[in-house]
Amino acid sequence: MTYLTYGRHIIVDMWEIDFELLNDLDYLQKHLKTAAEKSHANVLSVEGKKFDPSGVTILVLLSESHLSIHTYPEKGFAGVDCYTCGKTVDPQIAIDYLISVLKPQKTYAKKLIRGSGIIDIT
Repeated sequence: MTYLTYGRHIIVDMWEIDFELLNDLDYLQKHLKTAAEKSHANVLSVEGKKFDPSGVTILVLLSESHLSIHTYPEKGFAGVDCYTCGKTVDPQIAIDYLISVLKPQKTYAKKLIRGSGIIDIT
């Protein structure tokens, strides 16, 4: 049997985002799920945690891997991570959607191609 292990991984630091957006668990969960669906990913589950006094972590588990965010509202910062396996899901679509929703003033992205080789496990 041969498997293609190709995947795309995009990591984005987003700065100067409104405190209220970054501290709203329900708002962020809704938009992360929408971002995943727009990229044609299959959402398995959405887990989130709101921290005291502020901050949110959300993980969207995908059949193709994951989409996540961790926020520091007091700093206006969000760390976003989207890793998808295969070629049918485009993580850039999810990232672009989240940028359009959160409207950061600055973004710094790293894009990685992962596991681009074909392995034979027979």
